Amino acid sequence: MKILTHEDKGYAAFVKKLYRRAIPSDAVSDTVAGIVAEVAKKGDKALISFAEKFDGAKLTVGTLRVSDAELARARASVSKETKAAIKVSLKNIHSFAKKSLRKNWTAKNPQGVEVGERFVPFDRVGVYVPGGKAPLVSTSLMTAGFAQAAGVPEIVAATPPRVDGSVNMDLLYALDAAGATEIYKAGGAHGIAALSLGTGSIAPVDKVFGPGNSYVVEAKRQMVGAVSIDLLPGPSEVLIASDATGNACFLASDLLAQAEHGPDSVVGVVTHSKRLFKEIQLELESQLAEIPRREIARKALKKGGFLLLTKSMKESIAIVNDWAPEHLILVSRDEDKWLEEVRTAGAIYVGNYSAVAVGDFLAGPSHTLPTEGSGRSFSGLRADQFQRRASVVRMDQAAVRKSRKVVEHFAEMEGLHAHGRSVTLRAES
Repeated sequence: MKILTHEDKGYAAFVKKLYRRAIPSDAVSDTVAGIVAEVAKKGDKALISFAEKFDGAKLTVGTLRVSDAELARARASVSKETKAAIKVSLKNIHSFAKKSLRKNWTAKNPQGVEVGERFVPFDRVGVYVPGGKAPLVSTSLMTAGFAQAAGVPEIVAATPPRVDGSVNMDLLYALDAAGATEIYKAGGAHGIAALSLGTGSIAPVDKVFGPGNSYVVEAKRQMVGAVSIDLLPGPSEVLIASDATGNACFLASDLLAQAEHGPDSVVGVVTHSKRLFKEIQLELESQLAEIPRREIARKALKKGGFLLLTKSMKESIAIVNDWAPEHLILVSRDEDKWLEEVRTAGAIYVGNYSAVAVGDFLAGPSHTLPTEGSGRSFSGLRADQFQRRASVVRMDQAAVRKSRKVVEHFAEMEGLHAHGRSVTLRAES
């Protein structure tokens, strides 16, 4: 873990590097381009080949799609506790999602033209659910559950198979509960390509949602145009910005909760409290020994962890806005004041007791959030991203006549005389 104080020689240079952009490496881009080309050319055969290459699973065209029998087994085998947890989480997700859905509206402008917007759900969306290092059951709910709340009729899920060609039962049950109408065993970049371009077995979708590794994120980026995407959510991140009121035990536990996702997770702390700076270091070492995925977390801390002693809370928040974290934990005596200063975080957890894990699994907002600096341009997944938007314009002759003078002038300025004539004819009829 990189540990620096504002008095250290390398501090300024390190802080400067925290301003980042989500730009893929050439190696990742080239690899993904090859995978996409293979799926475009060979369709199902490519998916079967990649499943064996990346997941060690031997699939056939007939087993690419999760069958009704597999779903029935999931419903029968999942525990009552799992079903109850999924039900409670979905209830919160649906409640939150429905509050953020956009609604149709109309109004009249000064010329009497009726204008408005109309929102309808997408016809067919794809949700990608990672399943490599851990079956992300909650991600099923945080993607498909939002589509379900928005009223999307066709929700197509893609997730990596296990070595035996099956999908985790809890994950299947969650996807089923969240309204998935089709589920395919297709992970990684080839899963994104299949959803976007279609294959013999999979009809293409209109928009792709969901998080993944750097190859998944790059595949989504390359598929823009063939489909639209939600955002660019890659490996997990958390940044803690705290003054002296921070609880080192709680905050260290949040760092490890994100670090255990995988060795590419990035976790950081910015604080101007010397006490907290020292105590978090001690807590990390102590708590690391208590978690089963300690080696994964340790690798993440070593590769992408940082702990900075800043000059002030103002400087800490400036670093937050430069780094654009996926998750921000904000702890301060004056939380509302500093909350107003945050500009780029994907999700903000305010106060010592606001555990990111509650947001990951239960609170209601989606945990599919922008990473690697893309929070500067993208927001987290929202229910209204599952809606198409169209403007609506309606006018009578009186409105056309009131609009005529300005429109004819614009047409003259731009040399588009047929534009002006189309209004003149209506106004004089």
